[in-house]
Amino acid sequence: MIEKIAYLWPEITLFLTTCVVMVIGLSKSHEVRKTSAWFCAVGLVIAAALSINSPANNPGSLFPQWIPYLKLVVSLVGLGLLLVVVGTVDRQLEDRIAAGKATYSARYATRAEFYAFFLFSLTGLMLCASADDLIWLFLALELTSLPTYMMVVISTRGSRSQEAGVKYFFLGALGAAIFLYGFSLIYGAAGTTDLQEIANVFANDGLSSLAIAGLLVSVLGVSFKIAAVPMHFYTADVYQGAASPVSAFLAFVPKTAGFIAILLLVGTAGWTHNGGHLPEALHWMLWVVAAVTMTLGNVMALLQSSIKRVLAYSSIAHSGYMLVGVIAGPGEPGGPFWQNGVAAVLFYLLSYGVMNLGAFAVIASIEKPNGEEGEGFDDIRGLCARCPILGWSMVLCCLSLLGLPPLLGFLGKFGLFTAGVSAGQLPLVIILGLNSAIAAFYYLKIVATVALDKGDESTADDVLARVRSRRIAALISAFGVVALIAVGQELMTASQEAATFAGPPVAHELEHASAEHD
Repeated sequence: MIEKIAYLWPEITLFLTTCVVMVIGLSKSHEVRKTSAWFCAVGLVIAAALSINSPANNPGSLFPQWIPYLKLVVSLVGLGLLLVVVGTVDRQLEDRIAAGKATYSARYATRAEFYAFFLFSLTGLMLCASADDLIWLFLALELTSLPTYMMVVISTRGSRSQEAGVKYFFLGALGAAIFLYGFSLIYGAAGTTDLQEIANVFANDGLSSLAIAGLLVSVLGVSFKIAAVPMHFYTADVYQGAASPVSAFLAFVPKTAGFIAILLLVGTAGWTHNGGHLPEALHWMLWVVAAVTMTLGNVMALLQSSIKRVLAYSSIAHSGYMLVGVIAGPGEPGGPFWQNGVAAVLFYLLSYGVMNLGAFAVIASIEKPNGEEGEGFDDIRGLCARCPILGWSMVLCCLSLLGLPPLLGFLGKFGLFTAGVSAGQLPLVIILGLNSAIAAFYYLKIVATVALDKGDESTADDVLARVRSRRIAALISAFGVVALIAVGQELMTASQEAATFAGPPVAHELEHASAEHD
């Protein structure tokens, strides 16, 4: 166990930072409390540096080389999310204190708790990347999710966020109960909780009915984290009820943790190296979930009048896209990026984190005179003329989410398309292409509203949020979806190396190889 410490220094750093932030956030001095965000930033920068220097090989993991890649992505996207969440809580309280209408009370201030939840969730996400055991994976998933329930509740002072938090909590508890039951079935089938040993048992003894049931139930439960059908019902209401910065957080952190968990669980079943074929029951479950998820997400997004609900259903659709990479699997050992579905998923998580962050940062930067967020199409109408930085950031991020070349999102979808084709999943790839065309309607509608329409009287009184860091985050994201193309090949290579699969081939592949040898 001691040797695992070498892989956990980023998580240890974030935990220590959390402890400091919790104390600082309770100070009676406003100037001291404001430093909480700076300490969060320092902790994430140190975690990023430690991630780069993490050991490049963890022999006990099914994906022994993905720890540095994933933890670096989490740290960098976490820094972007930090720019957006600054100023989410305590603003009204601190305005009243500054005006002499109230005195500071730790009972009503939530800054310390909010930033602590923020860092705890990112710590849990990093622990998911380090997981090599079912118990570890369960605890990491819950550490990722539990803080987000409270972040939703305290993100605004209104009842809408409290309602969203309650709904999110109870459905999250249902999802956790389902995948924990699946974990218990997997343990019963393999006799161990170690993921590598589970993979070895399944490879040597084959997949029993109990093992198949455990994998199906586990993946179904984890589908809650990625907002995939049929565990998607909470998504639009929770995204709309929470403050936009918290919605941006939900769109990346739990989703990334869920895909890490799904890759680990599916990896125990063992992809073959001739096209990523999985056990038939698991394959068809993932196939149907992917097709229905991307279709439902895009179709429902067409019917929304709230930008946050559009992005919520868009998030559902993107989960369906990435499941195509999960089905395709890692492909041939040492094969190119365009044949590696796992590498495509890892690259797409980075791409999605950057471009989705920018879209939510723009929404979080617009406020109505009464302090409420602007989330309707009318609120972003003519934004390029009113605030070019926000307007063109939204345009670039939406076009990247659409997958328009030569933006970053195009490279992400390119990997999913080619991996699906190389794995022989042509019908699913066609569904992916059709859904990309459907998505073009609502993404281009947003682009046209922002860039071509003119603002009217309903938007004349809209103001920009006082938190400048949100505009900075939008600008960085817009710059990222363009500039990262220049290092696209390097990012693809990094994701390909991170996707190295160390699990054994499944039993029927061993039998096939033995027959060929005879």
